[in-house]
Amino acid sequence: MKQMQPPRIIPRQDHPISRSMISPNVIRILYRLKDNGHTAFLVGGGVRDLLLGREPKDFDVATDATPGRIKKLFRNCRLVGRRFRLAHLHFSDEIVEVSTFRGSYTEEPAGDLATLAPGEAENANPRSQVREDGLVLRDNVFGSPADDAHRRDFTVNALAYNIADFSILDYVGGMEDLDRGVIRTIGEPSLRFTEDPVRMLRAIRFAALLGFSFEEMTWRALVENAPGITRATPPRLYEEILKLFLSGEGEAIYQHLRLGGLFAPLFPGFSQWLERETDGFPHVKISKNLEWLDKRISEGTTVSAPLMLSLMFGEYLEEMAAFHRKQGVSPLDAIQAAVADFMGEQTLLVAIPHRVALAVRDIMVLQYRFIKMPGKRPQSVLARQGFSDALAYLLCQCETAGEGADIFAWWESYAKEQVLPPSTMQKDPVAQVPKKRRRRRKGRAPATSA
Repeated sequence: MKQMQPPRIIPRQDHPISRSMISPNVIRILYRLKDNGHTAFLVGGGVRDLLLGREPKDFDVATDATPGRIKKLFRNCRLVGRRFRLAHLHFSDEIVEVSTFRGSYTEEPAGDLATLAPGEAENANPRSQVREDGLVLRDNVFGSPADDAHRRDFTVNALAYNIADFSILDYVGGMEDLDRGVIRTIGEPSLRFTEDPVRMLRAIRFAALLGFSFEEMTWRALVENAPGITRATPPRLYEEILKLFLSGEGEAIYQHLRLGGLFAPLFPGFSQWLERETDGFPHVKISKNLEWLDKRISEGTTVSAPLMLSLMFGEYLEEMAAFHRKQGVSPLDAIQAAVADFMGEQTLLVAIPHRVALAVRDIMVLQYRFIKMPGKRPQSVLARQGFSDALAYLLCQCETAGEGADIFAWWESYAKEQVLPPSTMQKDPVAQVPKKRRRRRKGRAPATSA
């Protein structure tokens, strides 16, 4: 094993992180671990964001306490994961992830389960498992703080805040890369991307969110390994796609993915369509839609997964539907067929849940229904579960392409007219006429005997 250099220690007076910036729950976790004789650090993106003056979305803790020990110390602990054994500590307002310092794959023999609590062995054996192509399937080998830092993905994510003396520990040059605004893998880039292909998507997300550039070898390895992104499981890729395009930097991420060669293997049919022109015009609608989406997210608007996917792939779905209409299929059946074709292709690569696919279909179908003002039973259109997302989709088309402004205005006005004040809101918004009370017939007086 190669000798690791001691960490660079940044004392409290030389960095901006204060305990007041950290979640009180996390502070309590750190102190309880420390008071029980354990080393405990705040690690990962939380440290990075605090150093950059950004508000972290969550906080992660790393410690030398094993998962079983963590479970004994915290009654609100749930152990999760097979690939990486983690502890989730549940509070009323947040869930804090606590991990045990990880070591290298070969540091512990696969059969050595002595450090696990009773009942954990069946879930953690073998301790380390790597597929023939280098993909890490399981990794429950414990190590030191230095080992753990070197096992992380990027240097800017490997900084640790030590609750014992409030210092920052830097084992891999993360502070320097943070100052320079550089995304760099820890260790050999191709190996790190082979171990976990999703790291390529994380690299893209961090670069876009932080406004950082790529270190040259890291970018070159990402481009070379991009076709291997589909080695990750489809459900995990779906979760990563949500993080990417609901981050508020979706348009920049889209450009990074295409430039790095990651977009085509994830969305092959759609990517091929993007390369072709329609009626002599390139497909630029997706960029405009993503910019519109980013603006709404930056304004604090919650965006659903179905709306995001509809705005990404809507133009493609409409063109596929037009092909079906040329075959004599009705407009509504054509859009349903287009969505079904697209989702059937995508599910094998990015596992979009069935319920989300149905919601995308409803958003696209309602665009055809909106054209009829009011049409038959307009109240039933308002009652559709995806109405608000479909109306948001229409608003995007109005603001990015200048299409359908009159249709949007009519439905927005109609929706507002149909909404009752909260005090008079009924279960059925259509049935607003109160029912008449049925009078009870007075019973006859009981007969009395003479």
